[in-house]
Formats: sequence, structure tokens, C-alpha cells
Amino acid sequence: MKIALVGYGKMGKMIESLAHEYGGEVVLRLDEFNNADQVMMTPEYFEGVHVAIEFTTPHTAVSNILKLAELGVPTVVGTTGWLDELPRVEAYVREKQGTLVWSPNFSIGVNLFFAAVKQLSARMEEFPEYGAWAWEIHHAAKKDAPSGTLKMAVEQMRRGGYTREVSESSNRAGAVPGTHEIGFDTAADTITLRHTARSREGFARGALKAAQWVKGKTGVYEFGEILFG
Repeated sequence: MKIALVGYGKMGKMIESLAHEYGGEVVLRLDEFNNADQVMMTPEYFEGVHVAIEFTTPHTAVSNILKLAELGVPTVVGTTGWLDELPRVEAYVREKQGTLVWSPNFSIGVNLFFAAVKQLSARMEEFPEYGAWAWEIHHAAKKDAPSGTLKMAVEQMRRGGYTREVSESSNRAGAVPGTHEIGFDTAADTITLRHTARSREGFARGALKAAQWVKGKTGVYEFGEILFG
């Protein structure tokens, strides 16, 4: 599996360090220094590449995804903060008969957390005495707040059938990799679901798992669809 890394920061380097465990080899590394104005996103540079893994910034992700679709390169996108553009991106990828796997969070643990949130929220709709909140904290350098992961957690509540208000909040401080929490509270008790990331490794492994999966596929997929069918 020949991999192009679009974005070669901390996440890109983590993915590269683990790629061999998934039968992968990084053959192209793009960052803001060698790929300004997408000068290296050409058929020549991407010849022989099987999949691109994109971890950049919210303001560059969409143009990168569209360009990779134009090049016919299956793409795994871990950048957050751009999902308001998903309908336009999805339409373009399908028009090009391309392949895209996206997620606000590629951690397998977080996706299990999403499944638990959805299931509990379906039960909670029957008990109006419980109020709900959603909270997250990340490192000070994270660009978007609330995080895409928190938004997806609340979306899972809605998919489970929870219709009441959810109080959302975010914090940014230090070097926290990411903690997400969904809670329900009454005067009698509190129920809390929480996922805490210890490092970026979980995100990198999920992205590589998705990169393995895209072979022979076309279309647009959320990572949870891959994990849970």
C-alpha cells in the first residue's frame, strides 16, 4: 500500500511510524513548505500512490480533497472543522467516481463511544427529568471549537432519538490530546460517558485501518460505517 501523506505534522509523522504494521509505505510527504498552492499535487507526483491520508487544517482540507478526487486518488481525511462543506465535497467526489473516507475522529475507541452515546440517548428520551450536556477539552493549538468529535457525539444523540436541549461547551488548554464527555443529570443521580485519548496513536491507527479498507471501493463513507458495517 503506497501512501501519500497530505500534511506532515505530528499526525503525519505518527502515521508514517505505524504504516508498516498495516502493510503500508509512505512514498510522498506534502506540507506547507513543499506544497504551497498545491504545486506537488499533480499526476506525476501521485503516480503509483494507492491512497492519500489528509491531516492538514480546516482552511486547506476542502481544496485538498477536491484536488485528490480530481487526481483519482482514494482519500482518508482526518482534518476537522470543514464538515459544513461535506455536501459539496461529497457531490464532487461522487461525480469523479472517487473514494473518500471521512470522520471527525478516527480513533476506534471514540467510534465505540459514539455507539454507546447513541444507544443510551435512545433510552433517555423516555425520561424527561434528565438534563443533558456535552463537553470537550483539547490542547491549546486546536483550531476548531467545539470539536468535530463533540458535534458528532451530539449528532449520535439525535440519531438515537434524543430531542431535548443539550448544553455544549469546550475548553482549550495545554497539551491535552482530547477528552469528550456526554452526561445526563437529575437531582437523584448523574450518568456520564467519557472518552479520553492518551496520545495521537489511536487516530493514526484508525486512519491506517481506513486506508487499508478503501482498496477497490468508490463512494463517500463515514469511518463508523467501516467499523460497524
